[in-house]
Formats: sequence, structure tokens, C-alpha cells
Amino acid sequence: MEITPTRGALLESRDDRQVMREGYRFLDEKRLLLASEIMRQFTDYRRLHAEHRDCHRQAVAALADAVTLHGLHGLQLVSVRARETTRIERRERMFFGVPLVDEVRLVAGSGGVGGGGAAAVTAGVRRCAELFVELLRASAVLAGVAGNLHRLLAEYRRTERRARALEDVILPELDEAIHEMEIRLEELDQEEAIRVRLGGRSESDG
Repeated sequence: MEITPTRGALLESRDDRQVMREGYRFLDEKRLLLASEIMRQFTDYRRLHAEHRDCHRQAVAALADAVTLHGLHGLQLVSVRARETTRIERRERMFFGVPLVDEVRLVAGSGGVGGGGAAAVTAGVRRCAELFVELLRASAVLAGVAGNLHRLLAEYRRTERRARALEDVILPELDEAIHEMEIRLEELDQEEAIRVRLGGRSESDG
């Protein structure tokens, strides 16, 4: 940093350093809070992922049973009505400017399973449909947490870069500039004192 060594520049640089140190402390605390939230969300993700895997296994097994009972062609005659009215609702909150999904709900529309002929609706077919609806619900919840993790990690990386830039580059350079200004101003004060002293002697000699 090239700064002209004046008293005003020194005071301004010290003020800048104080502001930057406060900014670094904020970023450092933000890093810790983001890391804590990431760990909490990741714990939820692992639990939800295990539940999703179990739900998927049950849905696939129910589908295999239904295909075995009715055949693939027969099962294709089954319709799940009111799919168009099924929607996903979610509630969000902000965490250091990062939108986080707190709650995800799958709201299923009215209707049900219908069909006929070889695909007459059986308990197994209904069970298969229910499990796939549950799988869809589990997928929506898991996706919400996965999105949280993605956004939190991106914000953590941005915060980490800014904090490291302050800690490793900007603050050390500013400290060095302030130190050089202090030394230079001390030298100027000494030179001025010597000039005053020498000027006083010249007058007395005259």
C-alpha cells in the first residue's frame, strides 16, 4: 500500500484497520455459525436419506408384487387420479442471507386409484400407489435439505474467502503500511527537532 505519511493518513489508516478487524471478527463468527448449521442440516440429511432409501425399497417391492400379480400391461391400465392437484408446499427462513427450507409438505389432491379389467384395483395396487406417494413426499423433504446444504456450503466458501483475504492479505498489508508511516513520521519529527535546535544555535551565534 502506497500511502503518503501524514498524521491524517495515519489516523485514517488506523480507523480503516479497526473497521477491517471488526469485519474479520464478524466473518469469523459467521463461519462458525454456518459450519454449525451445515453440520445440523447434514445430520438431518443422513437421517432423511436413510428413510428415503427404505421408502424406495418398499415402493419398488410393492411395484414388483403388483406387476407379478397383474402383469405390466394390466398394471398400466391403473390410473392415479388428481395428480394435477398434488402440490408441494414449503416454509422458509433466512440464515445470514441464505434462504433455508424449514418445512416441506406434499399436499395430495383428492381422487384415488382407478382401473378395471385385468387391473382391477386390489389391496396390493392401492398399497403400491400409497408407497409411491410416500416416496414422493420423502423425496421432496430430502430435496429441501439437500438444497439447504448446497446454499449453506456456497455461502460458507464465500465467507471463508473473504475472511482469509482480510486475515492473510489486507490486514497484514495495512499493519505494515501503518508501521512504516509511524516510523517515517517519527523520523520527520526527529528531523524537525534537529532543524529547530540548529536554527536556535545559529540565531544565538549571530
